[in-house]
Amino acid sequence: MQMSVTFLVDVDNTLLDNDSLREDIRARAAATLGEAARDRYWEIQERRFVELGYRDYLGAVQEWWETAAREPSGLRLADRLLGLPFAERLHPRALDVLSWLRTLGPTVVLTDGDAVFQPHKIRQAGIWDAVAGHVLVYVHKQLELDDVERRYPSERYVLVDDKARILAATKAHWGERVTTVQPLQGQFAGVAAELAPDLTVERIADLLDVTFS
Repeated sequence: MQMSVTFLVDVDNTLLDNDSLREDIRARAAATLGEAARDRYWEIQERRFVELGYRDYLGAVQEWWETAAREPSGLRLADRLLGLPFAERLHPRALDVLSWLRTLGPTVVLTDGDAVFQPHKIRQAGIWDAVAGHVLVYVHKQLELDDVERRYPSERYVLVDDKARILAATKAHWGERVTTVQPLQGQFAGVAAELAPDLTVERIADLLDVTFS
């Protein structure tokens, strides 16, 4: 059934403070592997980010472990990363925003990532339950908008995302059928794109004061 409006909400640096989470990961990697090995792991992680377009923390553990002669500490690091305090890294009132959006229309988490760490993070942070399991994970979500529309047909969409390039690509695809909203949070807040977002807010909680008409 086609809805009149569907809200699509990103995760990293939109609902979750992913910059702080990265520092958590660096700290746990240093404590588990030692600083020299942590730096090697981080080099692998940054390279994979450039290659894949998303943070592949567990894939980087796998690659580091294979190049470190199957060092057992790599197994401990993977376990420690899965045990990160994801719920503590939610931006203030992020779950309240999801609850409010659900009173206005179907609300779907739309995020880039892998098929293991990303949904685990979403579930552990409480985001999964906040949207009743309406979660879509893609490697490059801006290339999967036809699939998004097939799964959640709607006359209009509202996309909330911290990355201007994602918002611009979505606007180019859906045109006036989408309203793009950028919370100015995280490392990509100052990175502009060819198409400016329809709306910017300083933080995700500010959406509670926005009237969508």
